[in-house]
Amino acid sequence: MAANMKSVKLRIKSVESTMQITKAMELVASSKLRKAKDRADTCRPYFRELHQTLVDIAEGNLDFSSIYARKSSSEKYCYIVIAGDRGLAGGYNVNLFKCLEEASAGQDFVVLPIGKKAVEYAHRRKLPILTEEFAEIAEISVADCFEMASLLCSAFKKGEFGHIELCFTSFVSMLSQVPEIFSMLPLTDLTDHEKSAEGKKIRNLIWYEPNEVEVFNAIVPEYLAGLIYGGVCESVASELAARRTAMEAATSNAEDMIDKLNLYYNRARQASITQEITEIVGGAEGL
Repeated sequence: MAANMKSVKLRIKSVESTMQITKAMELVASSKLRKAKDRADTCRPYFRELHQTLVDIAEGNLDFSSIYARKSSSEKYCYIVIAGDRGLAGGYNVNLFKCLEEASAGQDFVVLPIGKKAVEYAHRRKLPILTEEFAEIAEISVADCFEMASLLCSAFKKGEFGHIELCFTSFVSMLSQVPEIFSMLPLTDLTDHEKSAEGKKIRNLIWYEPNEVEVFNAIVPEYLAGLIYGGVCESVASELAARRTAMEAATSNAEDMIDKLNLYYNRARQASITQEITEIVGGAEGL
C-alpha cells in the first residue's frame, strides 16, 4: 500500500509539472495572439483590393496580353505551404497538410515551404522543394516576401511551373481556423461571383502609361509578395489561436487528472490509517 501511495504521489507531481508548462504556453500564446490578430485584420483588406485591381486590369482592357494573366501551357504546380515552427497546436499543422494532399493529388508539383514543420513535412514526404531559405515563419519579414515573389515570378516566366497556389490557414475566429488553397497565378480562374458577373462587365476606358501590360507586370511581384505576407499573418494568428486552445484543454485535463489522483491518494491513505488502527486495536484486545 505504501509503495502504491508513493507512485501516486510521484504521478501527481509529474502531472503538476506538465500542467505548469501547458499553462505557461497558454499564457504566452494568449499574449501574442492579440497583436497577431490585429495584424491579420489590418492586412486582409489591402491585399483583397490589390487582387481585385489586377483582375480589373486584366478583365477590363480590350488589348491585354500578359504571361501572368493567360492560361499556362504547363500543368506543373508550385504550392507555397505556410505551416508553423513548432507543434503543440492541436491539429493546426496536420489539417494544413491534409488540405495540401487533397489539392495536389495526382499533380506534378513543387513546394516552397515556410515554417519548420513545412520543411520537415516536405523532407518526410520526399517532395521537390523550390528553396529552403524561409524555413522559420517567425523570422519572415515583408522583405522576405518580396524575395519569394521575385523568385516565383522568375521561375513562372521561365515555365518551370504554370500555376502558383498559396496553402495557408485562414483565421476565422479564436476557436476556428480553416486551411485554404488560394490560386495566385495565373489570373485566369475567377471566383464564382466574378464569373457570374463577367458577362455584365463593361470594358474600362482607363489609359495606362506606358501601357496596361507593363503596369500589370510591374504590380504582379508586389501582388504575390502581398498575398504571401497576408498568408503568413493569417497563419501566425491561426497557429497561436490553435495553440492557446490546445494548451487550455491540456491544462484543464491535467487539473481533472490531479483531482482524481488526489482523491485516489487520499482514499488509499485513509485505508492505510484505518488498517493500522484496526491492527493496534486487535493487538490491544489480545493482551
